[in-house]
Amino acid sequence: MKFSVVKQRRLWWAISAILMIISIVAMLISWQQLGAPLRPSLDFVGGTRLQFERDCTQPDKCTQPINISDVREVVDAEKLNNSSIQVVGKNQQGISIRTKTLDVEQRTQLQTALSEKLGAFNPKATQIDTVGPTLGRQLFTQGLLALVVSFAGIVIYLSVRFQVDYAVIAIIALFHDVLITLGAFSILGLVAGIEVDSLFVVAILTITGFSVTDTVVIYDRIREILNLHPNDHIDKIVDDAINQTLTRSINTTFTVLLTLFSLFLFGGETLRNFALTLIIGFTMGAYSSIFIAGSLLAWWRERRSQYQLVENAEAIDTSASSQDS
Repeated sequence: MKFSVVKQRRLWWAISAILMIISIVAMLISWQQLGAPLRPSLDFVGGTRLQFERDCTQPDKCTQPINISDVREVVDAEKLNNSSIQVVGKNQQGISIRTKTLDVEQRTQLQTALSEKLGAFNPKATQIDTVGPTLGRQLFTQGLLALVVSFAGIVIYLSVRFQVDYAVIAIIALFHDVLITLGAFSILGLVAGIEVDSLFVVAILTITGFSVTDTVVIYDRIREILNLHPNDHIDKIVDDAINQTLTRSINTTFTVLLTLFSLFLFGGETLRNFALTLIIGFTMGAYSSIFIAGSLLAWWRERRSQYQLVENAEAIDTSASSQDS
């Protein structure tokens, strides 16, 4: 059974447009509430993050989840009113606090006050990280520069290997993948308090590579069919190319997603958000390569052909008028 992507292109474009609009709205709301389109971690804004977990080996210490109001009361008493607090861990027996940069004495004082209020903490589960604001800004700038360089490199590579319109459409599809991934994490930041860190930038760069690779495979097949059947309509050529590469694209994406889901489920807290970013990005990359890049290329080539026909017809009319006069 032949699958016609180009025929249903308005449907694919509508789905993408809705997801992109939701992403933009979420980032605008996040900017209004948090001062950034995504909830930044200490990697980017600097400060101190403290994570504690109750020592559940002691009897009757973990019968109830931690009450965030109790934590807020202690934090406010330490004059850390603008701190971000989350209840985390299994059965909500842990807390994560992100606040301004604290020295050793301030950290010790806060930990002592919290343990008096909530009970003893497990020293093996205690994590304290401090990042200076200068390093945070440097990481953000370098990450943004890496994205810009990667996009420029992709444009140059595809322009040389194919044609400029191929490159431009591939970048549009790539922007679609990155924007929706950013939007998803903007929503997660607002709803679940999930932060983005330096690993998130690594994941975005990985997504760009994966998405372009999948698109290049389809573009290669389109070029091959064009050379073999130059008189076929561009819609048929694109549909044939997508159908011939569809199984390969689905199998590749599915295999990668199996690994990523395993990493998400069993990779631990540090790698969970990294894996989730790749899951969302790779899924959108496969979608855009199959449904967006090819259908946009077919639409653009058809419009260009019609424009050339009109130009040729006008040129013929002009020539005929000149001869008559």
